[in-house]
Amino acid sequence: MLEPGIKGYQEEIVTPELLACHIGSGTVRVFATPLMITLMERTCRLSVQPYLDEGFETVGTHVNVSHVSATPEGMKVWCDSELIDIDGRRLTFKVVAQDSEGIIGEGTHERFIVNVARFQAKTDTKKK
Repeated sequence: MLEPGIKGYQEEIVTPELLACHIGSGTVRVFATPLMITLMERTCRLSVQPYLDEGFETVGTHVNVSHVSATPEGMKVWCDSELIDIDGRRLTFKVVAQDSEGIIGEGTHERFIVNVARFQAKTDTKKK
């Protein structure tokens, strides 16, 4: 059952492909902010996926996080998430990203539960 308190965890090693200088979000060789947010979103998504009915998924709709510490290439980073609120189809998560030296980012992330087929069909109507 989908309820507040569900926790998630994901980790990865900061490889060259995850650096700000590689993706164009900066010129330094540090874990890129957009990819820290990707880690946070993935952690939240995977934490609740087992509780959703077949054919349903969550999509990210809002991110409110701070990136407070840089992580160099080669270090492990990880994210912990906790589902803190459910309002209809809207799910709100607390997220914290860390490396071995401490917190690198934290905040909240919102996702909406969608029927994948209907969501995709509606989105595809934008193509004319």
